[in-house]
Amino acid sequence: MNISSNTSKSYLFRLSIPLFFANIAIPFVGLVDTGLMGHLSNEKYLAAISIATSIITMIFCSFGFLRMGTVGLISQALGRKNYTEITLVFIRNIILALFIGLIIVFFKEPILLLTEHFFKTSVETQALINKYISIRILSAPAELVLYVLAGLYLGLQKTFISSIMISIFCFGNVILSAIFVIHFDLEIFGVAAGTTIAAYTTVIIFLIFSFFLLRNKITVSLTYNKIFNTAKLFKLLNINSDIFIRTICLTFSFLWVTYQGSKLGENYLAVNTLLVQFIMLASFFLDAYAFSTEAVVGYTIGRGAKKSFLEAVNNSFQLSIFSGLIISLIYLFTFRYIINELTDLDYLRFLTFDYIIWILIIPPVASICYQFDGIFIGASQTAEMRNGMILSVIIFISSSHFLVNNFGNHGLWLSLLFFMIIRSITLNYYFNRILKKF
Repeated sequence: MNISSNTSKSYLFRLSIPLFFANIAIPFVGLVDTGLMGHLSNEKYLAAISIATSIITMIFCSFGFLRMGTVGLISQALGRKNYTEITLVFIRNIILALFIGLIIVFFKEPILLLTEHFFKTSVETQALINKYISIRILSAPAELVLYVLAGLYLGLQKTFISSIMISIFCFGNVILSAIFVIHFDLEIFGVAAGTTIAAYTTVIIFLIFSFFLLRNKITVSLTYNKIFNTAKLFKLLNINSDIFIRTICLTFSFLWVTYQGSKLGENYLAVNTLLVQFIMLASFFLDAYAFSTEAVVGYTIGRGAKKSFLEAVNNSFQLSIFSGLIISLIYLFTFRYIINELTDLDYLRFLTFDYIIWILIIPPVASICYQFDGIFIGASQTAEMRNGMILSVIIFISSSHFLVNNFGNHGLWLSLLFFMIIRSITLNYYFNRILKKF
């Protein structure tokens, strides 16, 4: 494997290029799904897809530790050139992903009941929500395994392979969803079915590929005792539990945006559905730097190279903030055009135009906390991530009550901006603890 310890801006940028395109594909799926529903008969489809995808996203992304825990441990093992440990970490997390995925499928009915309890929508909208969740939840084992596969390739600094995998999943999803909705008139069922089929197809392809990638790197036999080593499992579970709590809090915060929007009315819920697509698009683009930083940071820690670590951190922040400003500039000139393409409903278009200011401010501000996430994940400094996120979410929820009551939907978006700022402040406070690893 040709692995570089380069931490320059140019290397981080080159490492991120494949991830830019792959990460853009992820929110592109959301834009397509939103567009498919936005061109149907009324706003109930948009409201339903907003709530249903928020619920599924919260559930699946709560197990984002399957990617983040994988990339941190693998990149550090790579720095020590321990390929057997790389394989063992990969296998342990694959087993864990399949186990968690099956549990999620088993709990489908309680999830539907909780959704009906917390989101007070019309009977028609609730029926659409239930239909989407009932199909999409079946993809849980496959989508969680995709997290582990992404963590493997990012940890190995093989970002091109990771980007190909994500792109196949996303574009397969888009093609199948469009066929099911447009040609077979399956509406929201078609969108969910397209995602589920695409997930299993992608997983099968890349599990086979990973087997051939790793089999020649293993120097010892992989016995049951090595895979289920108690000390290694304890370390893995400890890291994963911290990230799990952190990710639950993060995904809950975006679910909270949807919840508060639903309290303001289905029109605002539909508006926020459109606006969140821009935030997600920006975040996935900026996460390309964070993902690359995870791999390089873990590698420098594995090698004990403090100077290279600090250089990687500094360069990643500069690249990310600059890119956040570029994204905002692009949104300034394309916002109205994209909204007009996403929905034919004029009253939703004009209502959405009033909120462009938040779409312009949030990307460069959020880029800072995204990069901090990448640094802490690469360093496997997960307890600090957990504590910082808990504090940030508490402040976010508290402030949103006051701001929404006084400023309506604008107050909700202002509280989301505060959330991004507080995340950066808390992680900056903990940063010096990473230096103790050297």
